Amino acid sequence: MTRSVWLKADDSVGDWDERRKRITAGLESGVDWVLVDEHDVARVRELGDVNVAAFRTGGDVDVIDDAESEVEEDAEPDAYVVGKDGEGDGTVDLPGDFSGSADLSTLRRDDDRAQGAYVRIFDEDYEAFAQSAADDAEYTIIVSENWQIIPLENLIARIGEETTLIAGVTTAEEAQTAYETLELGADAVLLDSSDPDEIRETVEVRDEAERETLDLEWGEVTNVERAGSADRVCVDTGNLMDHDEGMLIGSMSRGLVFVHAETAESPYVASRPFRVNAGAVHAYIRTPDGGTKYLSELKSGDEVQVVDVNGNTREAIVGRVKIEKRPMFRVELDVDGDRVETLIQNAETVKVATGEGRTAVTDLAEGDEVKLYYGDGARHFGEAVEESIIEK
Repeated sequence: MTRSVWLKADDSVGDWDERRKRITAGLESGVDWVLVDEHDVARVRELGDVNVAAFRTGGDVDVIDDAESEVEEDAEPDAYVVGKDGEGDGTVDLPGDFSGSADLSTLRRDDDRAQGAYVRIFDEDYEAFAQSAADDAEYTIIVSENWQIIPLENLIARIGEETTLIAGVTTAEEAQTAYETLELGADAVLLDSSDPDEIRETVEVRDEAERETLDLEWGEVTNVERAGSADRVCVDTGNLMDHDEGMLIGSMSRGLVFVHAETAESPYVASRPFRVNAGAVHAYIRTPDGGTKYLSELKSGDEVQVVDVNGNTREAIVGRVKIEKRPMFRVELDVDGDRVETLIQNAETVKVATGEGRTAVTDLAEGDEVKLYYGDGARHFGEAVEESIIEK
């Protein structure tokens, strides 16, 4: 599931200067959507590139009074949202005989834009109203007024994939709870906060919720031998890596060896915490979607998966790939009777994770245990497939 963060920045936040500050903080933090009143769409478009949802408020769109603005006054949002100043937020009472069927005619879809519903949950009737709105809305935003968890649990259980369920939150902690509720979680959160730190932390919570945790295993070294020279790949990322992080690399897709990032200082070479000296051009590297790529395929702008020694993962952007001819080792490992191997540069600065800790590949010996990610499936164009395959 792809999670997202929406930032609430309608007129309830304050004047345009207050709304602008909140939106700017959201753009800098990497929010996915900004929710504003209809008259602010053009202003948001001017601030930066982000998905914009707008409360449909009716009437004419306000004219922007910024003389230097060159944006269109009638800029269209990516999604219209109804419910504010109406039945959705309690401004207009629900019908006394409300039976759980919402007549939201403004949610009728057209071919050009998605539609959303905004519902504040005051009681069970509004919960039922939100469930009904979800039948027609591509985006269903719920903001619980009293109980935070129970209405969300109920709606997660009752609403399927027909809508994107967005839970209203005011803190990163609440966002984490929303993403974890019933182990499925909301698809997105609508954050109502002007605190730049809270906005940034909520985006971090989103990123953590999307990341997988891998079960890393131990493989026993059965052979380390010089393998001559080969075209070696260094993966330089646009992200700094921590001391316990690296990437998963291997000659065989079912056994990817954990190779440390070059975060350690040495007497001869400065640390390069953005780099993993990965292996030869033929080797696989694991990607954030759970697939693999050949090292020779990587280029600037690609995403690769960074993993730490405990199996926690995150994404990194490739900034540069350096391919140079270097002397190599062939490292062979046994995992419960299965042989896997990889080619890795013969250099003291290249390190793997062993039972003894961070170990230079030049110090590896038979009997050492090396950390790796093991899976018994084959790969076809980087995708796991169920077929018989022999790799030697």
